[in-house]
This record gives sequence, structure tokens and C-alpha cells, in this order.
Amino acid sequence: MTYKRIKDLKVNERFDSFFLVKSSEVKSDKNGKLYMDLILGDGIEDINGKIWNLNKDIEERIDNYKVMKIRGTASEWKGVKQLKIEKIREVNPQDEVNIKDFVQTAPLESEDMFNELKKYITKIRNEDIKKIVLEIITKYKDKMSYYPAAKSNHHSIKGGLLYHLVRMLRLGEKLAQTYENINTDLIYAGILLHDVCKIEEMDSNEMGIVNDYTRDGKLLGHITMGIIEVEKAADKHEIDEEIKVLLQHMILSHHYFPEFGSPKKPMILEAEILHYIDLIDARVYDFEEGLKNVEYGNFSDRIWTLDNISIYKRNFDKKESETEE
Repeated sequence: MTYKRIKDLKVNERFDSFFLVKSSEVKSDKNGKLYMDLILGDGIEDINGKIWNLNKDIEERIDNYKVMKIRGTASEWKGVKQLKIEKIREVNPQDEVNIKDFVQTAPLESEDMFNELKKYITKIRNEDIKKIVLEIITKYKDKMSYYPAAKSNHHSIKGGLLYHLVRMLRLGEKLAQTYENINTDLIYAGILLHDVCKIEEMDSNEMGIVNDYTRDGKLLGHITMGIIEVEKAADKHEIDEEIKVLLQHMILSHHYFPEFGSPKKPMILEAEILHYIDLIDARVYDFEEGLKNVEYGNFSDRIWTLDNISIYKRNFDKKESETEE
């Protein structure tokens, strides 16, 4: 079945289509009237929607993580497209809707990504480092198959965490081939462990959609929880003290700035490299996503994760694509 995509909705256009409800919240306007604020997805991108004439019947009908049929009008607020919802209902068998069509997923299969991840673990020569990595990765193996790397920013898709780690591992390996002083054991371990506790930080369902942050995620964050995991694994396997602290330092410093959660800046080469590999992969992903629905030769809307700039989709990419075909 074909669906009306968010990118195809024109401002002031009335439409009927299907969207996945990713979140819904009852709010009140400046006059105290209740309305519902929703985040809706079409499997490619998300959009904000609002139900202004809210009543109890509509409120009780809406559940998160369900595909619903929506009638409404596309509008624009401060340069951002949003939906004014007139009618909303659950899908029925006659609609022939497949929920998998509405879940954005990493472009690589989770099993293939995890197998690639394991190959990098086997490349770790230091047995103490390998023991810590295996202990923690094994603990989170099942959830890694579907967990996103973020609630709403980079790699916020099903399998996004694995996708983020695999691309970082590939980049780390290439950098180590250029800069011979990089210790690959520390690089691979730092990459594998730096974000793994996002699985504890966020509450995600098996579609890779995060409902909210967990209690510990809000109070501690994935950096602190990652340091605790390394501490427990090191104690269990009687790991060399310096190895433990080096891995903890890499996790602690990978956000670089205190305002982003890192009280220490990188103080070893591998921690510095880890930060920039993480940053590169996040920004590459945001460029890729930002250009998905942009026509060749045009600019995107402003993307706040890319310093609130508009990015350009080159015309010659289209010509090269046509040549390859």
C-alpha cells in the first residue's frame, strides 16, 4: 500500500493518510483550552501535529506506537511544517496497513552489524580490555539489536545504536592505519563502551521508539552508568587498575565539554580520537538525514543539530546517479 509522505504534504493542503503516533501529550493554550500535541512519523521523517478541539473521546482513542488514520491540513509555524488534525481513528483490517512501513530502521541488518562488532572485539589483543568489553556487550546483546542511539537526535532509529558503533569502529580502524601511535585496543573498546549504557538511559520499545528517559537515565546519564559498568566488570574479572581507569576516562571524556556531560576533557590520545570519531559519525548522519527529502540543487530547512544551518544537495550528485543507472 502507498501512503502520503510528510515530504509531499503542501502547506494549506488537506489530506487523508496514515501516520505512526510516536508521542502524544495533552497541553493547554494561553486561554486555558486543552489541545493534544503529537509527534507523528511516516517511516522516513517526523512531524508535529495538533488536535485543537480536544474532547475526552479523542483523547482516549489515541495510543502511542499505533498507526492511525488522520485527516487534516498541513500548515506552517515559524518556518516549520506541522499538521492541524481534524479527524483521527485507529486503522482497521480493510486499511491493509503494515506497521513496519512506519518504523525507520538502520540500513544494515542487526545480525550483520552485531557480527561485525564481534569481529572488532576479537581484534582486541589485551586480555583485560577484552574481558571488560565482552562482559558488558554480552549483557546488552539482545537490546542492542533494536535500540536507537538517541531519543530524537542522531541515529534515533531502530538499530541506530549498533549502526553508530559499527561505523565508528570502521572509522577508528582507518585512522589507526594512518596514525601509528593510536592504540587500537583502547579505540575499539572506547567506541564499543562509550554509548552502550544508553540502553539503560532510555526506555525504548522493540520498534526503536523511545518513550522517555529512565529514572537512572535522568539522574545519572549514560556516561556515569557506563563508568559504573566498567567498574563492576573490572572487579569481577580482577582487571589491572590502570586499564580500568583508562576505559572509564574514555567514557567520561567523550562528550568533551562539561555542559554536554563530560567533567574531564580527553587526556590520552585515544580519548581525543574517540570524541572526534563520535562527532564525525553524528554529523555525517545528520547531513545524510537532512538531505533525504531535499531536491537536487536545493537547500534543506535549518537543522539545529548542524548549528542551525541549511545544507545543500548538489546537482552533480544527480548527474552521477543517472550515469550509474
